[in-house]
Parts: sequence; structure tokens; C-alpha cells
Amino acid sequence: MSVRVVVRTFSELCITVGALIILFVVYFLFWTGVKAADAAEGEIDTLQSQWAREPLAPAPPPASARTSPAEEPVPSPDQDQDQDQDPDPVPYRAGKPFAMMHIPRFGADWEWPVLENTAVGTLKKGLGHYSGTARPGDTGNFAVAGHRRTYGDPFKDFPELRPGDAVVVNDGTTWFTYRVAKKPYRTVPTDTAVVDPVPRGSGFEDAGRYLTLTTCEPEWGSSHRLIAWAHLDATRPVSEGRPPELSG
Repeated sequence: MSVRVVVRTFSELCITVGALIILFVVYFLFWTGVKAADAAEGEIDTLQSQWAREPLAPAPPPASARTSPAEEPVPSPDQDQDQDQDPDPVPYRAGKPFAMMHIPRFGADWEWPVLENTAVGTLKKGLGHYSGTARPGDTGNFAVAGHRRTYGDPFKDFPELRPGDAVVVNDGTTWFTYRVAKKPYRTVPTDTAVVDPVPRGSGFEDAGRYLTLTTCEPEWGSSHRLIAWAHLDATRPVSEGRPPELSG
């Protein structure tokens, strides 16, 4: 085999490999975003159709975010357990949407559906709720994960979150406004305590109504996680319109 044939074969191989690399990059930078946008839009349409068919349930009383979450009344151990109690809520369905999230810091048009669980397929369609953590507005820790890059880049600007930023969640009956407590915190993927009912490292010390957001770190890797914590600041019935944080 002549040197010319070897050089030509090697050159063709390099061109083929280069083309495959370009296609791979285009897939991750562009096509996954297109697919995620379509999927998220479909989940939003599903939610809106569901909410339009079902009557709105009465919203809970406004959360007194001006007071400490620890000041909530605690039932006495010997309190009559036969008193009327609210029925258990219907469980969320795996991989299905149940709420919308808005973060004004990420842009006026930033809105993503929140789906149940954090499976790979779920996070391709929106944000994922850590199963077993609290529901929006409930006492405990409502924990949500999202991609930083690829599949729509929902948490691309995650490092820009600052104390006091609003994170607004709509479950079809109520707007829940959370306030970010501190700048994002960096940890390892195995640090599951960040989604505990009182998340470790958050600065929260007592039971309350909290929100945890998680995403990958670094921007194009997954060796670590970025975490942002927030506390419930206010609630507003959907029937009263959008909260002021989304009115701008």
C-alpha cells in the first residue's frame, strides 16, 4: 500500500470522525433543546387542560412568611385524634406534571413544568420533583431538580440566584412564592441531606416550609451539584390573579 493511499485513508477517517463529533455536539446543543421545548410545552398544555376541567379547590390561608416557620402551632400529643382532618391528597403520578415554576431572575418568560420524580426521561420534559419530599406549600422541603445544560437548559443561569430572589410555583389552585435564602451552595451528588425536611447546610434550623433546587456542576459536567434553598414567603389563590413578582 502506497503512502498516498495511507494518507488519503487517514484523512477520510479524520473527516468522518470530525463529522460525527460535530453531529454529536449539534445534537446536545441544539436538538435536545428543541425536543425539550416541545416536550415541556406539551406538559404545560396538559396541566392547563387539566386545571380548566377541574374546579379550583379553596386555597390554604396565606403563609405568614413574616413570622418564623417554627412559630406554626404544633398539635398536642393528647389532642383528639378523631377530629375531622383533611383527606390525604391524591398522590402525584410518576413522570406526570402537577405544577408550574417561574423564576423571574431567569427571565420574564422563564416557566417550566414540574413533574413527579427525577428519572432521566422525566428531566427531558421539565423539572423533576424528588419523590418523597414535600408538596408545594406544605411543611417540609419541596425539592426540585433540573438540567443545567442540554434538554432546554432550564437551570443554565442557576449561579445567578441571589438572596431574596422569588421562586413562584403554581399548582392550579395557589401561587406559592418562595424566597431564596442564600447564594447557591456546591456539594457532591451523594449529599442527599440537602433535600431533608430541614436541609443540612441551608441555615434553617427548625421545621418550616422550604424549597430546594438542585442542578449539575460544573456547567458541562456532573461531578458536583449546585443547591439553592428558599423558604415560603407568601401564598395567593389563583382566582386572585398572578402574584406581583410575575406582574412586571
